[in-house]
Amino acid sequence: MLGTFQHSHLRIEVEATQGQIQASLVQPGKFSHWLWPQRFSHGLPSELHSGLSFNSYIGPIEIHHEVKQVNDYSLSMVLSSGIDGFHEWYWGDQWVQSRLEGVSALPLNLGQNLAMTRLRQFLQQPRS
Repeated sequence: MLGTFQHSHLRIEVEATQGQIQASLVQPGKFSHWLWPQRFSHGLPSELHSGLSFNSYIGPIEIHHEVKQVNDYSLSMVLSSGIDGFHEWYWGDQWVQSRLEGVSALPLNLGQNLAMTRLRQFLQQPRS
């Protein structure tokens, strides 16, 4: 893998319940909106589950995701291809935390900051 080892840990406060945050992180129909312009494999289930493998794309760069564990308060994935490492999410009422580590040519901290900002904006949208 070309690139450098990078790590980034971010925690933010959000005006959302644990359930709203969880849905935004484990339901492809929701996370595909706020993680734009990242694109995801077709045919994903309605919710991520342990053992699921899928790909995402940032421009021409493919990232393979393998879901190791998912529950009501966390999500852990091993990443390969465009990022060789892992991504962990933890959440509760009004907070979410992301830990990303890996070797990549992509600017992981910048991408993680953008993702957290977009997640906060997504969660602040009026619910219908």
